[in-house]
Amino acid sequence: MVHILSFFCNFAHMNELNLPAYEVKVRGTREKPEIFDFLRKRYVSLTPEEWVRQHFTHWLIEHKGYPKGLLGNEIALRCGDKPLRCDSILYNQEAQPQMIIEYKAPTVSLTQRVFDQISAYNLLLHVDFLVVSNGVQHVFCKMDYARQSYDMQSDIPDYAELESL
Repeated sequence: MVHILSFFCNFAHMNELNLPAYEVKVRGTREKPEIFDFLRKRYVSLTPEEWVRQHFTHWLIEHKGYPKGLLGNEIALRCGDKPLRCDSILYNQEAQPQMIIEYKAPTVSLTQRVFDQISAYNLLLHVDFLVVSNGVQHVFCKMDYARQSYDMQSDIPDYAELESL
């Protein structure tokens, strides 16, 4: 088992997130570390983006009240013959996609290109909310289909507040 501190000596930026810490489970080697994804219930390759995903999903569940059973990671989609993959999706109680969440590494800026990517996924899913996070900055958008745009919100709401938005 790899010791997390030895791994992060070379990747210090992965520790500097604007998200609370949680009890991280890692294994593997220094060259091929893995982190436990509690939603997929398996170890996955530990990349900077995965580091953000694990912290973000723990934060949503443990601090924002999002139901664990309604969140999914790495959800496969198809656009014609082209396979796509959403980083995370929040489903509603009727198992319909309600929110798409896109993660980037902490060193990646949240640019228009990132929003174009998540918007492309939304052409297929037609969700109410879009979220983009690099672990340092988090952007929450409520879709406005009447105006064919999205409204940036100041904060990511608690799960109980989603219905009132």
